[in-house]
Amino acid sequence: MNSTSLLSGFQQQYLASARPLYYVPDAHIFESFPDHLLALAVPVVAYWVYSLFFHILDMSDWKWLEKYRIHESAEVKSRNLVTRGQVVKAVIYQQIAQTLLGMWWIEAHDSGELVDHAGVMANMAPSLYALLSTVLGQGSATRIFEKHGHDILYAVYWWGIPTIKFFFGMFIIDTWQYFLHRAMHMNTYLYKKLHSVHHRLYVPYAFGALYNHPIEGFMLDTLGTGVAEAVCGMTTREAMLLFLVSTLKTVDDHCGYSLPFDPLQLLSGNNADYHDIHHQVIGIKSNFSQPFFIHWDVILGTRMTRQDIEERRRKSQKRVD
Repeated sequence: MNSTSLLSGFQQQYLASARPLYYVPDAHIFESFPDHLLALAVPVVAYWVYSLFFHILDMSDWKWLEKYRIHESAEVKSRNLVTRGQVVKAVIYQQIAQTLLGMWWIEAHDSGELVDHAGVMANMAPSLYALLSTVLGQGSATRIFEKHGHDILYAVYWWGIPTIKFFFGMFIIDTWQYFLHRAMHMNTYLYKKLHSVHHRLYVPYAFGALYNHPIEGFMLDTLGTGVAEAVCGMTTREAMLLFLVSTLKTVDDHCGYSLPFDPLQLLSGNNADYHDIHHQVIGIKSNFSQPFFIHWDVILGTRMTRQDIEERRRKSQKRVD
């Protein structure tokens, strides 16, 4: 059974005209700026805009913020081993390298109405019909397709597939960064030559999120995100969203605030407080997960919580007594 016989004229017309709220019909979101270049610019702009927000909080004297600070303001100056100017220079260097590599890596793809969305959905119809037939039987599958085939195809194409790609991309980034990050702590050479640079920030702050050795920045952040985009087969705009959210989450994880109203900190247990433990001496061999979820720490036994720290301190105190 081909796609034409599966879909009525009304259903085909529906698929040709119905679009989700997030859809932009133009070939490029901004007419004079190609989408594939915008995908490279978005994470850079987001990094500095979001970092600036937290920097304003850092510089403010708002008393209501004190209870949300993970560290006292004075600790940033007294305990960190690198100046803010050095951090800014290193981050800009990494972002330039990341952008140049991205210009070589990322390809320009058709977007908006340049894509035959209705045709793609129609081509999906036989596979979806076969799946329903296997699960529910051919008679039920036929009845469902006659009434709701267009709705199912619309939901799968515009919402289901992009959502699966996005979360799978998050999983790939988390997996890539966990094992590489952990390796840089377990291998003395890698830690001394590469990762120790990032840990000069004993007390993290927002715009220091990408303060890394250039090689680590390429391997951990740039390459990992590029692999996720390629493996998931993302469109340019899907990749743009992944790059944006990944950047915002990385900044948020280093922001220095435990904010109960921050949606990115509500996303999972992998938040600023969780990552701050990793930057302390007691937790430096724990909490390797970044930037999204903590499943690898939980599965492989490298998770450390504030309660774990208090328990260690109580046991240490008992031994002293």
